[in-house]
Parts: sequence; structure tokens; C-alpha cells
Amino acid sequence: MMKIEILVADDHGVIRNGLKKIFDDTPDLVFAGEASDGKSLLEKVRERDWGLLTLDLSMPGRNGLELIKLVKELRPQLPILIFTMHQEEQYAVRALRAGASGYLTKEYDGDLLLSAIRKVAAGGIYVSAKVAELLATDVSKPRLAPAHTLLSNREFEVFSRLVRGATLTAIAEEFSLSIKTVSTHKSHLLDKMGMTNQSDLVRYAINHGLLDATPDDLLKPPQ
Repeated sequence: MMKIEILVADDHGVIRNGLKKIFDDTPDLVFAGEASDGKSLLEKVRERDWGLLTLDLSMPGRNGLELIKLVKELRPQLPILIFTMHQEEQYAVRALRAGASGYLTKEYDGDLLLSAIRKVAAGGIYVSAKVAELLATDVSKPRLAPAHTLLSNREFEVFSRLVRGATLTAIAEEFSLSIKTVSTHKSHLLDKMGMTNQSDLVRYAINHGLLDATPDDLLKPPQ
């Protein structure tokens, strides 16, 4: 039996340990390595070939979408399955564009995860029906695509933090950018989305399911 050697990248030890238990109980899967941040992930990828990488998009040290591109530069043939808490509407299309071969949220059960791993490791693409619909709209009817899909990856990251109440200063520190650069990103994304202020962005994010918090929490002013 051909076994799939899996590199697991997730910043939560509980998730890594849980996946190890699942893979240890599955004859054709091997928990072959793990990484808890972007730096250690890239080091692991450089070390050797892997059968598949499961990647959480929320990794310390590197933006998740950026990590996909860096991994593919190092190992173009390495299949990547995104396994994350972020809903499909938030990042799925961007992750697939960046080079991932599948996208699965952590709310799904273990059997579906195993099926997705096997399909991606075999060279296939795994997406849910919801992601397939998003991809179809993105490709065949770009004019009907949601406004947030028009943003660059960096603009989308700034958008994601603005709607959660982050200040320009905090965003600049997180991405090691100047406040002026972040402010420019904000102006560009507002123009692209046809909006005038941050409250418009928050309402849009709520209406399009781009946030996990409740509307009341999101509309509170930043502390």
C-alpha cells in the first residue's frame, strides 16, 4: 500500500495532535512532520519531499496566502490542502489562485478530511459545492463577483482587519508597513468596492458572511 506522508502546518498544538491521532489510525496516511509557524514550515519544506501539506491560513510569522506561494516556489509538485477555520467566502478562491489544490474548513468531519487528503494527494482538486460556485462566478461572470474579490491579497488582508476594528497603526505593525502605505491600501480598497467609510465595510462583511463575530460585536467602536 502506498502511504501518503503528510506535513501538518498549524499553530495550534491541539489540532496537530488531533490530526496525528486520526492519521495514526488510518493505514494509508502518515503524520510525517509538523510546523507551528511560517518559518518552521518553510524549513520543513526545504528539508525533503512530502506527499501532501495540510496548511492553516492563520500561521504566525507569515501571511497564509503568501505561504502558499512560497511553498510552491520551493516544491512546485507538493499538493497543498488548506485546512482552516476561515469560511470559504473569505479565502477559498484566493487560496486556490495562489496554488492550493483544496480548501476545507475545520467544521467538517474527519471522514471528509480523509477524502480530501486522498484526492489532493492523487493530483486532484478538492472543493466544496459552495467553493465550486464561487469559482464558477469568479471565472465566468466576473461582473457578478462580490466586490471583495476585486481586491489584491494585501488589500483583502487590510480589509479583513479593518472590519474587525483594527487601527491603521496596528495593521502597519502586523505587516511591517508604514501607516501611509496601509492608508493607501485602505483608500484603494474603498474605491474598488465603491464604499466611503469603514462602517460601510463592516456592513458589507456582515452581509457577505466574511466575519465570524456577531453584528453587535462588530459594530462596537475599537477599544
